Amino acid sequence: MRLLTLSCLAIIGTLCGSATAASAGVKVLVKTQTYAISGKTGEALIESMDRNGPRHGFMARAIAQTSYTKGWDFAFAQVKGTCRIRQANGTLNLNFIYPRVASALPPALDKRWARFFAGVRTHEETHAEIARQMMSATEKSLRGLTVTNDSQCSKARREARRRIDAVFVDYEARQNAFDAREHREGGHVEYLVEALERP
Repeated sequence: MRLLTLSCLAIIGTLCGSATAASAGVKVLVKTQTYAISGKTGEALIESMDRNGPRHGFMARAIAQTSYTKGWDFAFAQVKGTCRIRQANGTLNLNFIYPRVASALPPALDKRWARFFAGVRTHEETHAEIARQMMSATEKSLRGLTVTNDSQCSKARREARRRIDAVFVDYEARQNAFDAREHREGGHVEYLVEALERP
């Protein structure tokens, strides 16, 4: 099966709760993994990625993949029955998986591989940037959240979750739209693969 997939897999882990206030804002943690491929032609490298790349769906494999988890900790302030978010601290865990050529390549192929890999990295970093923008937009949506008649802050928690989910839906649509542009026929992914295959 021909592989023409770069992938963004969103894994949602939203943690909402009262917490001791720490430094405000969003913390980004990045982990990069690789998988080994081999081949002496561009086509052989593509076939090796097709065999060894990260799973994309049930049967297919991807060239590379970006996944993430997101979490939020809240510090609430409650005064005379009114609850407000005093602080919202987000954590974005980004995980990249990239192919790694396990042996030396012929010079001409090495140059084509460098161009191919730069394009793959740019694609995955764009997914990561959209995820960072999502966290920033979420933080903005939570700032100043105040709910009256909420002595236990339960309504404020529900509203915070609703806002987090709404921003997530918006930015997942942006992730999907980006992939649709990149993967369309004649698009950037097809260009990268064909440029690697052809001497």
